[in-house]
Amino acid sequence: FQHYYITNNLSMALPFLPGHSTNSNLGVDNFRKPHAFDMRNGVPVFVGEEKAGIGGKALPGQKIPPKSKIVPNGAGQPAPSWVVHDRQVLRFSAFFQEAVHEKREEKYRIRNCTILYYLEDDSIQVNEARQENSGIPQGTLIRRHRISQPPPNDDQFYTVEAFNVGNAVTLYGRNFTIKDCDEFTRNFLTKTGAKVPVAMSTEPADPYFVHRKNQAATMQPHRPYEKCDTLKQFLDNDRKVLRFYCIWDNSSEMFGDVRELVLHYFLADDTIEIREVIRANSGRDAAPKFLRRSKVPKEVGALHKPGEITERTILNVFGPMGHGGRYILDSLKTGAVDKSCYTDADLTIGAKVNVWGREVTVCDMDEFTAHHYASKFSVAKNTPIHYKQTEAAKIEREIPPYNGWGSEEDSRANCLKLIAQAPKRDFIKFMKKDRQGLDSHVLRFFARLDTNRPIDMDRTFIISFFLSDDTISVFEPEKRNSGIVHGKFIERSKIMNPSGGYYQAEDIYVGAVVNFRSHQFVITDADEYALSYAEQHKFPEADLTRIMDALCDSIPENVLNEEFAQKESVSYVDFVELIEASSHMKLSQHAILVIARKYANESALKITYDLVLKLCRYRLQKMNFDRYDELRKALSQCPSEDNDDLIDPADVYRVCAGVGLPLKNDLLTALIQKVPKPNGRVDYKSFVEELNSIEAAEENVPFIPDSRLTVPDEEKSGWFGLRNFHCSPDAIPGVNIKSFYDDLVALKQAQAQSLSPKPKSVHFS
Repeated sequence: FQHYYITNNLSMALPFLPGHSTNSNLGVDNFRKPHAFDMRNGVPVFVGEEKAGIGGKALPGQKIPPKSKIVPNGAGQPAPSWVVHDRQVLRFSAFFQEAVHEKREEKYRIRNCTILYYLEDDSIQVNEARQENSGIPQGTLIRRHRISQPPPNDDQFYTVEAFNVGNAVTLYGRNFTIKDCDEFTRNFLTKTGAKVPVAMSTEPADPYFVHRKNQAATMQPHRPYEKCDTLKQFLDNDRKVLRFYCIWDNSSEMFGDVRELVLHYFLADDTIEIREVIRANSGRDAAPKFLRRSKVPKEVGALHKPGEITERTILNVFGPMGHGGRYILDSLKTGAVDKSCYTDADLTIGAKVNVWGREVTVCDMDEFTAHHYASKFSVAKNTPIHYKQTEAAKIEREIPPYNGWGSEEDSRANCLKLIAQAPKRDFIKFMKKDRQGLDSHVLRFFARLDTNRPIDMDRTFIISFFLSDDTISVFEPEKRNSGIVHGKFIERSKIMNPSGGYYQAEDIYVGAVVNFRSHQFVITDADEYALSYAEQHKFPEADLTRIMDALCDSIPENVLNEEFAQKESVSYVDFVELIEASSHMKLSQHAILVIARKYANESALKITYDLVLKLCRYRLQKMNFDRYDELRKALSQCPSEDNDDLIDPADVYRVCAGVGLPLKNDLLTALIQKVPKPNGRVDYKSFVEELNSIEAAEENVPFIPDSRLTVPDEEKSGWFGLRNFHCSPDAIPGVNIKSFYDDLVALKQAQAQSLSPKPKSVHFS
């Protein structure tokens, strides 16, 4: 009240002119009073001590702590301190004096330390360098954290303003005097506007530490050991190894011979390692090392007694042995045993190395070793000594004949290695050539035995060649009243041909003679899939281009005009006789069959979907099949694209075979091939309804062999059955000889005019 009264009287006494007013609120427009309570976790907390008075002015006697340290801001957008000052640390050198009580040698101790100030979070860490035999715990004195100032400012933490050269900082009751800082710290403090003094030139010395240092300098050890420092040699030559090729001639001993060795000299520690080169089938055990890594002495004598080889020797000056004797160290090493070892200077081409009584001759070295000797000793590489023995003539392995047990390939693998291993399969080929949908990848042929025995002349066989692993199986069909047990004739396995290799798909064709396990078979026919596969992949006996080129060269032009020009169509038998009579080249039956298939006349009976459907109805009615509901339910489980009734043809084939539809494989395949396919898919509901039609199957359904029902499908074709009469007169209705003649004449004219390169000569068996 008194202050207010004096102020009002003074303002009334002075004239109201600019500069004469004493009103403190003049020009102030902020009279807001801060609140003294805040809600924290739902509890009112008093925060008035940190709040200013009315208008943000400090109350009398109030000190508002700074909210942040004074650090210069960089250019650009402001960023938090933990981003701007990441991994930036101020380093100060300091010391503090520690009192020592109840000790006569010292009254106090000076301890030097390093203060680390982390700018990102204002944390402080104090480290002390370790001293030898100090007897006090040293290292990290104060772990990294924020440290509060001493009272009465213990509510505030240390900031960067408190640290400078010459300042004294109190940390947990210890007074640290900063004597110096590093270059980065000095530059940083200068940028903040602080004046950084020069480093302190003098600092108090520790009396006891000086006393111990002087005392240690005057002491002489009673047992001075020589210091042998090999660290530099290790750092310079680590992982550097010299390689020498050597021999050890032990032929003078009984059952001795010349042994090949490889000597490794390690430059890092002057040690030697020797390994023996053991040839295959030498009869020697494969020892890991001939000599383990160690130093090799030049002179080898008797073994020394324990304690005879020591680092230092002592001399008995006088007195008895044992207790009461007087000894001194042998500084001149008069009693030391000479133990010199081999070094890199002793190893050259032609040198003899005594390896514990075995004389090893150095014969050659590698390029790195030669470069080492040229750079260190200025010695060029000498002429190598021939040391490799001439290899004996390789003995061809004789494989015993197959005895019939197991597969021939497995029996052959038992003869190749000491420990039998199963033969490896070509898994990639197996995945590509395994059955995929309707594509079986199995070639089937019809064959007979090549024999003169009447009982075996009428026997027929089915030979199956599996493209997935090149295996062959032979099956003998049932023949009633023949007296021969039908069934499996040869188990599925790889079969070797007379030349030593295995039979391939190109080796089996119509007219070929094959030898399977001492049985001669003559291939008489093949199924539609085998013929189509051979033509598509251009097997030697089924390549139409090569066959036509060969015929063009072998048939004279006059014979061609006389025999082929006047005919329109001939039967298959007449065509075979015409080819054999006109050409002086012996063509195989398969090659003639390929030409006949190419120029065959169309059959009078066209196989349509209605015809196949009638055949299926007739056979289903004959077998009393009535499980159409089960078939429809199974087909509905197959996946479809748009949840409609259209499914994949391969799924139809799989489900029909799984349900047990009593139709032969060829007839079922023909039905799936001929059925209408919107967008390449089958409407399974219409498919089942057409099979289960109430219309009676007609009795006048023409007989069609199953082999003629299906046609080859390039994308999805299955096993089309065995066509028993491919090479018979009824197999092919006729050959269009006019088309064949026109193509052959055009090919001759093209060769005459050199419009196409002349093909290589092809020989057909």
